[in-house]
Amino acid sequence: MVWPKKIHISEVGPRDGLQIEKTILSVAQKASIINHLVLAGAEEIEIGSFVNLKAVPQMADTEKVFAAIDKKDNITYRVLVFNLQGIKRAAAAGVKFVQLAHSASISHSIKNLNKTPSQMIQELPVILDYATAHDIVLSGAISTAFGCAIEGKVDIEQVFKIISSFYSLGVLDISLSDTSGMAVPRQVYEYCLKVKERFPAIRLGLHFHNTRGTGLANVIAGMQAGVDRFDSSIAGLGGCPFAPGASGNVATEDLVHMSQEMNIETGFDLPLLISIGKEIQKIVGHDTESFLIKAGMPYAANP
Repeated sequence: MVWPKKIHISEVGPRDGLQIEKTILSVAQKASIINHLVLAGAEEIEIGSFVNLKAVPQMADTEKVFAAIDKKDNITYRVLVFNLQGIKRAAAAGVKFVQLAHSASISHSIKNLNKTPSQMIQELPVILDYATAHDIVLSGAISTAFGCAIEGKVDIEQVFKIISSFYSLGVLDISLSDTSGMAVPRQVYEYCLKVKERFPAIRLGLHFHNTRGTGLANVIAGMQAGVDRFDSSIAGLGGCPFAPGASGNVATEDLVHMSQEMNIETGFDLPLLISIGKEIQKIVGHDTESFLIKAGMPYAANP
C-alpha cells in the first residue's frame, strides 16, 4: 500500500456542521469560527449555503458571513447551492467558489430539491453558463452517492449518470457524499476505483458522515483507492436535514490526528483545532461527535 504524502481537507463545519443546529449562531460568531479555522490551517472552507431560507434558516445570513470574514487571498471560501437561484445569490455576494449539489437518489432529490436527478441534470448547462459569465469556479457534489436512508443502496450507474453530466461540461472537481452515513470501506474502495477508471480526469473528493461509525474507515478506503481530497467538519458537527438519522461528519481534528499519526501531511495545527472544537461545543451547548475532543492529544498535554 502506497499512502498519500499529503491530503487536502475541505472544512465544511460552518455549513454542513451548523445547518442542523438548533442554536443559530450570529454572523460574528460564524465569521470568528471561519477566521480561526484559517489560522488552524484550513485552506478551503465551506462557509455556508445559498438555499431555501425557510427550509434551512441556519444559513439565511451567508451573504453577511462572507462579507464579515477576514478574507485571505490564498484561501478558498466556498458555498453550497442547489440551483440557478443559488448561483445568482453567490454572484451578488461576490463569492467565487461554488459547489453545486445533485442527489443520486430520486427520493432524496425530490425531498431535498423538489426535483428528480434527471430534472437537475437538465438545468446544469444554464447554471454553468451563468457561473462562467460571473467568474465563478463550479465544483460538483453528489449526495447519497453510496446509499439513501429512504431507498437503500444506490447503484453506481446512478452516480455515473450525474458525473457524466458534470464531466461533459468540463466540471472536473467532483465529490461523492455519503449523506446518510451508509457507506462501508469495501464499497467506497470499489466505487472510487470505478469512477477513476471511467473518468480519469476527475479530481475526486469524498464526504463522509460518521452516522454508523465507519467514517474514518471509509477515508482509509478512499486513500487506498488513490483519493487524497476529503471533507470534514470541526468538532464532528453536521448532518442533512433531509436524510433521516444522518448525524455528524467526520471530525476534522480526528481526521487530522489519524493522518498525522500515519505520517500524512494535512497542514493543520491539531491542538488549535481541538481548542476551536471545544469552543464550538460551548456555543452550540452540547457535546459533539469528536473523539479527539473527548480523548485529547496523544503523547502531549491536552490544549
